[in-house]
Amino acid sequence: MKIFLISIFVTLLLATCHGNILFNEHGSTNQIFPLRVKIGSGGHYIQEVSCSSWRLGVEAHNVINWKTIPIECEKYVGNYLLGDQYRADSKVVNREAYFYVKSLNLSGDGKDIWVFDIDETTLSNLPYYAKHGFGVNPFDETLFNEWVDLGAAPALPESQKLYNKLLNLGIKIAFLTGRPLKQRDITAKNLKKAGYHTWEKLILKDTTIYHGKTAVTYKSTERKKLEEEGYKIIGNIGDQWSDILGTNIGNRTFKLPDPIYYIA
Repeated sequence: MKIFLISIFVTLLLATCHGNILFNEHGSTNQIFPLRVKIGSGGHYIQEVSCSSWRLGVEAHNVINWKTIPIECEKYVGNYLLGDQYRADSKVVNREAYFYVKSLNLSGDGKDIWVFDIDETTLSNLPYYAKHGFGVNPFDETLFNEWVDLGAAPALPESQKLYNKLLNLGIKIAFLTGRPLKQRDITAKNLKKAGYHTWEKLILKDTTIYHGKTAVTYKSTERKKLEEEGYKIIGNIGDQWSDILGTNIGNRTFKLPDPIYYIA
């Protein structure tokens, strides 16, 4: 009897170490593995950077006020942005935005408006960031403005699809960006070149008024002005949490992925 019990114990121990096979009431199996050990010798915590977990923290607004992505995550972020997942994630967000709009009873009075951010929302600066470490390098305002002044940023395809669908539904478009007023002409030119041919408002930041103010304050104030003009903000989409937080945010907000930079 002792030998039999020892045999059972050894079998269970091996199953725990190598994955235990359990049979449920339907006859299927599920393999259960022990959780990965996080404590090393002497009880010390094993340090690591999980780039996928870091990105999740960023998108969920749990990791905030960061200046650059972890250097270990440069290739991870680059592969994410250049691969299929970034566009797939954007598609999910824009699709939900469209489903939401289709559920509304629009007034048809010409005052329904949708607020789009520009950088990493309607236009992509990926060609720039691909040359500058995918967010690993500290932000260089001079270099970035030189890129903006080229007016060569392509459209984000999924956002452009939403833009066209909104226009077809009779919804007005407002672009609200943190770009400075001096970049108005090149921004308008870039938008049209990328396929954004129509808008009701193109709002850029007057740095004399909003100097030292956060993006949340700036965008909240400008959205309030839209509502004071009689517009109804039925939707608001951006890649930064500062695009969709604050006041006068509209009936519903949508957050696009952006693991490259953070704007408070």
